[in-house]
Amino acid sequence: METKTKANGVAKNQSATVKKEVQKKLTQDAIGKNATPEPKVISQKPEISLDERIQKFEKLRGLATQRERLAETLTELTKFNYNQEGSSSVFIRDSRHLEFKTTNSNLIKLVTSHLQSTLEQRKA
Repeated sequence: METKTKANGVAKNQSATVKKEVQKKLTQDAIGKNATPEPKVISQKPEISLDERIQKFEKLRGLATQRERLAETLTELTKFNYNQEGSSSVFIRDSRHLEFKTTNSNLIKLVTSHLQSTLEQRKA
């Protein structure tokens, strides 16, 4: 079979073949067959020195101790019985040894409930 050339000198069969190859390549690219996989980026964790580890451990130990004291205080506060008239009292003393004392059960209930809710929030 003979290919006829156009006036510009390009054969019909060659241009048709080139078009088909381009279409196949575009189709494969669209499907993803020729897609080059992206290289996996492996993130390296920065190395932590022994001193930094010890500091973090000490900080965690301090936080654990604070949490234990908080839990003990909360337990003691929930055991506190202020319902009986005159049987309970609250003392507040400052650094100059000035004191505030009350036996008012309503005031004691307000103070203890506020302390309890604050401690529970901190524990959470």
